[in-house]
Amino acid sequence: MTTWEAQVIDTFTHIQTRLDGAPHLLRLGRLFSETVLIDVEGDEYYLTFEKGRITSIVEGPSRKTPWRFALRTDGEALAQFWKARPAPGFHDIFGLVKIGRGRIDGDILSLVKNLRFFKEVMGLARASEEVAA
Repeated sequence: MTTWEAQVIDTFTHIQTRLDGAPHLLRLGRLFSETVLIDVEGDEYYLTFEKGRITSIVEGPSRKTPWRFALRTDGEALAQFWKARPAPGFHDIFGLVKIGRGRIDGDILSLVKNLRFFKEVMGLARASEEVAA
């Protein structure tokens, strides 16, 4: 396992922990029970959601694991996405697609039905900045 792979797994584990402490997101995702593929430069990660909670994070590749939709991007773009204040184009999953740094595959309807939930879950990894008073 490379350091990049370990960092991605750690980030998704961090997202999983923060999600458990976000009741508004759990309410938004209460009907979302799917597996999502996150592909970072060919490294695959399967996030399994059950009623809005991440129940497993599995490193791929696996041709036996069914997934509903996939977000494919490169490592640098994902690192930019997870910054506290991402640059334009890196602020949103559709922004990544628009600037040519991401691709969404699979059941788009499932993504769109749960868009706010999924986008906010992916944003949980963003570092918080302290606001100067």
